[in-house]
Amino acid sequence: MSAARVSGQPASGQPVSGQPVADDATTTIPRIPAADATTVIPRVDETSLIGKIPDVVPADADDSGKPARDRDDSGAPIRAVRRKDVYASAYADYTRVTVGSVIRTTLRTTGELLITCGLVLLLFAAYEVWGKAAIVDSHQNDLNQQLAQAWDTPTSSPSSSPATNTLAAPPGDAIARLYIPRLDKHWVVVQGVSPADIRYAPGHYPKSAMPGQDGNFSMAGHRMRSVFWDLDKLQVGDKIVVETRTTWYVYAVVKTRVVKPTQVEVVSPNPPEVKAAAKATNDKVTPGNPTVSLDRFLTLTTCNPKWDNYQRLIIHAALVDGSERPRADGPPAELKG
Repeated sequence: MSAARVSGQPASGQPVSGQPVADDATTTIPRIPAADATTVIPRVDETSLIGKIPDVVPADADDSGKPARDRDDSGAPIRAVRRKDVYASAYADYTRVTVGSVIRTTLRTTGELLITCGLVLLLFAAYEVWGKAAIVDSHQNDLNQQLAQAWDTPTSSPSSSPATNTLAAPPGDAIARLYIPRLDKHWVVVQGVSPADIRYAPGHYPKSAMPGQDGNFSMAGHRMRSVFWDLDKLQVGDKIVVETRTTWYVYAVVKTRVVKPTQVEVVSPNPPEVKAAAKATNDKVTPGNPTVSLDRFLTLTTCNPKWDNYQRLIIHAALVDGSERPRADGPPAELKG
């Protein structure tokens, strides 16, 4: 039997009248007419996905069709400019040498030099204030060690007097310690007042008296922060303490003054006006308080004013009577407070 007869349809594929039609799997799907495989895909041109490239604007015209500008709103050129047979740089107007450019360059260079000089001066001032102070402190520590070593070494004649022990001191060597309680400062004093001697410490005038002796124990020091910077703060009545190998001495300020560098009499054995100042101090002493000596003085000299040296600041002091005490007994009360 043929396939058409099994399905109940004639061979032509049309249903026979009056006979039921078998449900085929594709009966409910509309028949798609035969077509090309790309029929349902819209046709796309090969260049349709690429954006349209705008027309190139000529170099001598902008978007509006107007000629291109040679300069911006500030006046600066924005492209090379043709001059005669050559093209000039867009910045030719600013790089060529003119009177104005020379003046600007000169002013700029001068300003940079002034700033550099200012920085150098600031560094130098910092060195003068803090750098030298650190150097002086380091050398003072060395002098302290030298002095301690010399004082701790037994003398060949232990029975010799204190004055004999303090007289011999080679130039440049440490000879004593100087304390100023009001300034909270102390230094090692060296022998000699040459620039090399007093570079890092106060120096003792070699021809003046030694501490505690009759006469004028005179010293000089630089007006730097690490030495006699604040010496002008001393007032009459302030104490100055000197420590030698065997003895402590306490002096009291009796006079301060400013003199010319040529007035060298301030370090003489009997400075003018100092004895009168010591007498005036004793006249003001209340009963029961110590007086000061009229023969044993101490003088400190330094430059004045600060940062200059056309004057000298002088501090005169007189030994307080009864203030001498053995070094072994410890420092006096003026240093303990």
